[in-house]
Amino acid sequence: MTESTAAGKPRRSAGSKAAGTTGTKAAGTTGSKAGTGAKRTARTTRTTTRTTTRTVAEKGSETELVQLLTPEGERVEPGKNTPHAEYAGYVADITPDELRGLYRDMVLTRRFDAEATALQRQGELGLWASLLGQEAAQIGSGRATREDDYVFPTYREHGVAWCRGVDPTNLLGMFRGVNNGGWDPNGNNFHLYTIVIGSQALHATGYAMGITKDGADSAVIAYFGDGASSQGDVSEAFNFAAVYNAPVVFFCQNNQWAISESNEKQTRVPLYQRAQGFGFPGVRVDGNDALACLAVTRWALERARRGEGPALIEAYTYRMGAHTTSDDPSRYRHDDERAAWEAKDPILRLRRFLESSNHADEGFFGELEAESEALGKRVREVVRAMPDPDRFAIFENVYADGHALVDEERAQFAAYQASFAEAEGV
Repeated sequence: MTESTAAGKPRRSAGSKAAGTTGTKAAGTTGSKAGTGAKRTARTTRTTTRTTTRTVAEKGSETELVQLLTPEGERVEPGKNTPHAEYAGYVADITPDELRGLYRDMVLTRRFDAEATALQRQGELGLWASLLGQEAAQIGSGRATREDDYVFPTYREHGVAWCRGVDPTNLLGMFRGVNNGGWDPNGNNFHLYTIVIGSQALHATGYAMGITKDGADSAVIAYFGDGASSQGDVSEAFNFAAVYNAPVVFFCQNNQWAISESNEKQTRVPLYQRAQGFGFPGVRVDGNDALACLAVTRWALERARRGEGPALIEAYTYRMGAHTTSDDPSRYRHDDERAAWEAKDPILRLRRFLESSNHADEGFFGELEAESEALGKRVREVVRAMPDPDRFAIFENVYADGHALVDEERAQFAAYQASFAEAEGV
């Protein structure tokens, strides 16, 4: 059984429409039958292109999507010729307690994310990148990692950070502007957030090549979005990882929008198929299905640890919120699109399964609600109590032995700061 997606039909872009209009006018000025024929040809070509794109998108999303839980919360029974059969065994022995754990992780991560968004709106944070709608992709994949694996995130992997044991309040320091990260990457094998789009894929590949030389049997996982897949750094990382058989898993959260750019403007084929061109496997998984994400990521990490090289996972999901709190998604997407994806909500999906399977009762959900409230309260208190950083710390550790230019800039900044005190004295 597979799930149809809301993004199956590509939208005609404004750019395409403009190009078609220009071509028609140019042909029309000739006043000849050839001009009319050119218009027909251009129109036919555009129609064929749209049809081809739609066919590829439908094939990738409906036929080859690994799904173990339907949006209605029903367990998918894998058949011999479905993409589910190969991966179902990786979660065949999952216990009710582990399922409740996945649900708890997603609920608490969503609550933390909601508090962070509210804090930004109240002026407590400078910016925030919400993960709303992507909880299953992050929790499912995050729980598949071992303690000795190493994770390279972007700036939206709050759920993966939770799985790695990073205190969620530590994620907020950078967005408040009081530190450059807030946690020791080696303490949890969870790298600092990466703002530069796509660069962490190269960092992850280099790290994976390094642990291979060290003889370790651990693996590396790199997270990025569909927009980052258009960056050269990601293609370079794919190539290096394939050539050197690096134990790295590339986890792409395809949330359908690279800020305001839709998938149709970024790729003509499903993203997971790009792995074929570099010589390693790619899989598209239902990114709103925590169980499927857990299974597929376990598969990819285990084969990496065995020395079988890299793999690409495309978690097909949806960003239900804004790209960041500085974004207005109503300018580029329709409400009905979001409504269609809300019907596939990852948390509601797992709750339905827990309830129908009698794996959780109202007592469990009630206790979790109380825990969620406590987490929200703690987040608010910690953020508002964060001390302001030393204004001169920016000049430290720039050069090992100091530098005359840095000293000059420090002196200029000190004079600038002193001018405020003098103005207040007047």
